[in-house]
Amino acid sequence: MMRNSVKACVAAMAVLVGMGCAGRPSVIPNYDPRLRRTSSQFAADAAKRHPYKAEAPRGGEALGRTAIDYTFKTVEVLNYSDEDWDDVELWINKNYVVFVPRIEKGKQRTKLLNFQMFFDEKGDYFVTNYGKSRVDTLEMLRGGKMYTIKLGLSD
Repeated sequence: MMRNSVKACVAAMAVLVGMGCAGRPSVIPNYDPRLRRTSSQFAADAAKRHPYKAEAPRGGEALGRTAIDYTFKTVEVLNYSDEDWDDVELWINKNYVVFVPRIEKGKQRTKLLNFQMFFDEKGDYFVTNYGKSRVDTLEMLRGGKMYTIKLGLSD
């Protein structure tokens, strides 16, 4: 009986690992169904959004913050303004971009994004190179304006 349980656990882990290797940016699907895309889909979308919009008017600092988690390779975005942010591009270090259909307002709602969702113009996703590369800036293009979002480290 114990042997069958161990075999079942090993089989389940193999399926999860296989799913993670099947072109998805993470093993566990994103809780937002609009962000359940393959790495290829994120890369293709990012290619359409490059280059970085340096000429976009500046909107100042957005009423939000981020929590960067280098261990789990995630960016968590919190919108504490009084309106939802629709159709936004999030840019890491002016080089890696991901399109997010909506970031809901509210202090209890955050948007969790994996580093593997952010792609550069060559089709490479954001990697930290064992701590050599860091998230220095996170900017949001929304409504034709570029906003900065305050950075923080995850707990």
